[in-house]
Amino acid sequence: MGKVAAVPGLERGLRECTDGGRKGCFFGGAGGVGYVDVVLGGVAPYVHAMEKVSGERLFDGEKMPLLAAWLERFGELEVARAVLPDVDRVVGYVRMIHAKNAAKGGE
Repeated sequence: MGKVAAVPGLERGLRECTDGGRKGCFFGGAGGVGYVDVVLGGVAPYVHAMEKVSGERLFDGEKMPLLAAWLERFGELEVARAVLPDVDRVVGYVRMIHAKNAAKGGE
């Protein structure tokens, strides 16, 4: 799986919004979860699923420590756990799509 080109820009943006992590852990800064958190948070289960399927880390803690911490903290929010799909179900969906595509390629 190729790395997404926007990920380094997200790390920079989070660094700027939080003053290098000192003003909170979300894009909303010390004010808590903001619009960007909600938008990006919607893809969090898919990020985790792709990591499980591919074995690669998209938000590498060594290269992008703020994003890796953000992903973990966002996933710990009660409201996020209540509305986001279960990662294992997403993994099953991703594997099903891969199998369908592989079968189409063999036709």
